[in-house]
Order: sequence, then structure tokens, then C-alpha cells
Amino acid sequence: MDALSEVLGAVRLTGAVFLEMELRAQWSYLTAPARKIADVLMPDADHVIPFHLITEGQCYARLLDGDPVELGAGDLLLFPAGDQHLLAAASAAALRLKPVAITGESLRTLLRRGEIAEFKKEGAGEATRIVCGFLACDKRLAEPMLRSLPRLLKIRMRDGGTAAWVRSSIEFSVAESASARPGSAAVLARLSEVLFAEAIRYYAEELPPGQSGFLAALRDRHVGRALALLHEAPAHPWTVDELATRVGLSRSALGERFNELLGAPPMQYLARWRTSLAARLLRESDVPVLRVATDVGYESEAAFNRAFKRELGLPPAAWRKRAARNA
Repeated sequence: MDALSEVLGAVRLTGAVFLEMELRAQWSYLTAPARKIADVLMPDADHVIPFHLITEGQCYARLLDGDPVELGAGDLLLFPAGDQHLLAAASAAALRLKPVAITGESLRTLLRRGEIAEFKKEGAGEATRIVCGFLACDKRLAEPMLRSLPRLLKIRMRDGGTAAWVRSSIEFSVAESASARPGSAAVLARLSEVLFAEAIRYYAEELPPGQSGFLAALRDRHVGRALALLHEAPAHPWTVDELATRVGLSRSALGERFNELLGAPPMQYLARWRTSLAARLLRESDVPVLRVATDVGYESEAAFNRAFKRELGLPPAAWRKRAARNA
């Protein structure tokens, strides 16, 4: 199994579609912060990634400190860091309008968990239709992937293949939900998760040469194979020598490639991933610390304590207590 699939599985991605917009004439909206959306729909979410799928018409989108990006039917827009952003009609006049802010309170009035709300702006002209949703994930486990993505990610989902099938399935399921067909919201949640995975794969495949980061590393013949091995069996007692032999590189060459692409040598990368997995176990279960240590690949509790504190600033037991208080 490839490393991206392992990461996507580990972050426990949870999708939701919550709003279908039908907008006409001149319009401009400032979206609610991602955290406000999550507080209404999924308050336990660790990190939230808003997305918009344009199903009809055209519009603009931009970050609050960025330039407008033109969007058309079949385009998917993701905000991996959860940035607040602006959506506007596809005209220069709309970009000059003072945007209407979508607040947390207006969301609470509009939305109900598990249902898809309709939002309409009447007026003359052709309609722009947008399906809005979000994806929740474990931020620390998703960090290698999220750091490789731009703050605003536009993916064209118009071509054939899996991406186009998922897009058309989402459009169909949104229509089904409007007729209150049972189970449509759950289907949309799963489809939005597949949509995200396909978007990330597409973005990784289209990366130009010379890039760095997790997604660029996946495309490297040797580092990509090493990442697949580490993520498939993180508890294995890996050494640089064994890893280098398995991928067909010298120890020094593998270390250089990891540093160039990921900014850390192989064992340091593995230690970060192990502590991220351990943090989830500590937060979500009452398994003893020693059991957590062995589950993620440490032979002794002392070694695990040192590694965990180095990465997260506290020993495992103290970190677990703080996480419980915060929850």
C-alpha cells in the first residue's frame, strides 16, 4: 500500500456536505471561519478543511490576502489550512462589492447536522451553483500531507476517470437529498472523502519537477518506496541500513534524498510519525503508556518517553492528562 493511502487512512478523514448555494446577479460572500463551521456541524473535529464544488456557472474565489482565482463548472476548491476566504460572482463589479459576512450565528440558524441546507440569492442572469462542505481530520497525523499543499488548491474535476465519476455522484446525491431521500447525507459524506483523496492524488501527479515536501517525496522512486515501507509498518524495528537496502540506495544517498525532500533524515521522520500515532492512542484510549510504546515501535517505555517529549514537549502521561482536560 502506498504511503498516501496510509496517511489518508490514519488521519480518519470525515467528510460532510452541508450547503448547496444557488446564486444569481452580483454577489459576494465572506465565508465563516472553518472553526465556526465545525463548531456547528462537528465540534469534536481537530482540523477542518472547507471545500467548494462548482456544479454550474462561474465565480471567483480568493484568500483574504490573495488574488482572485476564476472557477467554472467541475472545479473543486480546497482550503487545506482552513483559511477564511471570499466567494464572488464572475465579474469585476462583484469583486468590488463589500462582501456579506457569513457568521457563526447565521450558520447555526441555517444548518442542522446531517442535513443539507439550501442558500439562494435571487436575481437576473444565469445561476451559479456551488456545493459546500468540509473535511475533518487529525491535524498532527495529516501534517505531512497538509504542509505539501497550497493554502488555496484548485483542481479541475472535469476530465474522465474516478474524479469525474465522484463529482457527478456528488451532484446526483445532492439532488437526492433535496427530495429527502434517506441516507443521502451519509452517501455525500463518503463521496466527499473520496473526492478529497482523488484531488490530492491528482495534485501530486501534476507537481512540477524540483518540488519538495511529502507529496513530492512520494513521486521519488526511492524515497516514495521508503515512505511506503515506513507507513505500512511503523512499528517494525527499522534501521537506515535495512531501509536503504530495501529501496536499492546507499545509506548516505537515502539520507540525502530524505533531507532534500522532507527536511529530515529517515529515522527522524519515522519518529515523528510514531509519536503522532501514539498521541492519537493516548487521546482516544486508556491503554497503558507501555502498551502504546510497543504498539508504535518502541522497545522500552523510557525510550518512548524521551522521543515523545522531544516531539510534543511533555512526557506521554502528562500529555494525556492535558489532552483530557482540553477535551
